[in-house]
Amino acid sequence: MCPATVVWFIIEHIGIVLNVHFSFLFHDHFIMKYAIQINSSPYHSSSGETAYQFIKCALEMGHEVVRVFFYQEGIYHAFRYATPPDDEVQGAARWSALAHEYNVDLVVCISAAQRRGLLEATESIRLGKKDNDVAEGFRIAGLGQWVEAMLAADRFIEFG
Repeated sequence: MCPATVVWFIIEHIGIVLNVHFSFLFHDHFIMKYAIQINSSPYHSSSGETAYQFIKCALEMGHEVVRVFFYQEGIYHAFRYATPPDDEVQGAARWSALAHEYNVDLVVCISAAQRRGLLEATESIRLGKKDNDVAEGFRIAGLGQWVEAMLAADRFIEFG
């Protein structure tokens, strides 16, 4: 069973249990545009994994993800040098591959990133640091980019 089918099955069954219909998330007759926000750390919640699976499923079904915005603790998904053990999911690498394969715009909130020590090359130099901590495929931007994505999308979904 493909990941898209598994995620759709899970979403439908959660809807049945909660007596909610999730059909507004996926429409078979036309392409939906989604703006996704991820707020939780990959180390303290599974919502980032759920977001990843949802995004992959939507893309496989032909829908569009306008932008994924990593906010608050969600910025930890973008750390280049995070090295989980080999038997765990390599989160940043998976997000980078997703961005490359589907041309997904992965945006990290600049304020949240700076508060937590995540700096891209230009900002790092400006602050007298030496590293570019942002994983490949991610970029740092402000809330204006997030507002723009929400205006361009048909649906906004927040995870975490």
